[in-house]
Amino acid sequence: MRAAEVFRPAVSRTCPALVVVHNHPSGDPTPSPEDVRTAEQLRKAGELLDIELLDHIIVGHQRFVSLKERGLGF
Repeated sequence: MRAAEVFRPAVSRTCPALVVVHNHPSGDPTPSPEDVRTAEQLRKAGELLDIELLDHIIVGHQRFVSLKERGLGF
């Protein structure tokens, strides 16, 4: 997914910040290298748009991982 698609609703609603959440159907919420790259790209896009990316969370089977908490992409 492109950053423009992620931020479009936030821009149209003049949101100051957002949290991105997605799931891993495997049930393992361990971040992939692509997840980390995506978080970094979204954080940078948010800076340009003056919309703070508060976190990127991955949900798995009864578990979740906060990329911000782990310092991945932030």
